[in-house]
Amino acid sequence: MMIALFILGGLIALAAGGELLVRGAVQLAERIGVSPLLISLTLVGLGTSTPEIVTSVQAALIGSPGIAVGNIVGSNIVNILLILGVSALIKPIVVSSLALRRDGVLVAATAVLFAAMSWLWTLDRAVGLVFITGLIVYIAYALRQERAGADGRTAAFERAEAFEAIHTGTHLHSTQSAKARTTSFVLSLGSALVGLVLVVVGGRFLVDGAIGIARILEISESVIGLTIVAVGTSAPEMVTSITAALRRQSDVALGNVLGSNIYNILAIGGLTALIAPTDVPLDIVRFDNIVMVAVSAAFLIFAWTGSRIGRKEGAVLVIGYGAYLLAEWW
Repeated sequence: MMIALFILGGLIALAAGGELLVRGAVQLAERIGVSPLLISLTLVGLGTSTPEIVTSVQAALIGSPGIAVGNIVGSNIVNILLILGVSALIKPIVVSSLALRRDGVLVAATAVLFAAMSWLWTLDRAVGLVFITGLIVYIAYALRQERAGADGRTAAFERAEAFEAIHTGTHLHSTQSAKARTTSFVLSLGSALVGLVLVVVGGRFLVDGAIGIARILEISESVIGLTIVAVGTSAPEMVTSITAALRRQSDVALGNVLGSNIYNILAIGGLTALIAPTDVPLDIVRFDNIVMVAVSAAFLIFAWTGSRIGRKEGAVLVIGYGAYLLAEWW
């Protein structure tokens, strides 16, 4: 019972803390004149990944690589099979050729990169530097594309826009001046600090609860990290994408998933490797990384063949996640 409360409390604290942290940081940036576009691609994009970052870093720091790495890999699998699948069941997702060539291919490429690095090396600081460099290049590219007014939003921007639209009912660009005028500096700073504390505490509760479950059930921590922890930390993406699908904003649902997968590898993987270098468990290297690459390739095939993810494809993705869970637990 206590372990269940640890996990539940940790997830609630992570969700609430992540939102407070993002809102406070965004409001502070708006008050000092940072452009909404830069805010959306950095503070919001990275801020919405804070729960996953804190969870993976804390797990790595206390010597639980199965949870640290499992959270990253499992979240990417959850995003494509479960979240994208359920979203497509609600409303078929039309995929633009530009988004597919740019963001879809990058999702697959980062998955392959992570799998290759895990197989040939480990998550040390050199690998972390490679991932963070890739993240900086991607954000710079997205910033350039958005400023140039290129056709089609990048997944990085869609993810930030989705968070703001779903959680406030507005858009980043339309709320900058109003927020800057009505929110005090102290209140914004307080929101960010409270959010940060909640995220750190929630991450520790979740990690401790996950370790406790693994010990009670006598299974590997990797299984818990890949399933329970990954699903829990991906809950905000689930809410955002499903809400977007219900509102018939399928492009937002897709951009949120693609952006999340890119940030999972480059930001979460990179920061975890830089702060707390860790080995990648062999079971993840030999099976789950391959599944992550395979489902990323499956998404590309589904989208490329029909320029859409329909309800049939969505059903296949959801069934695929069920099969994955069976493979992990049995």
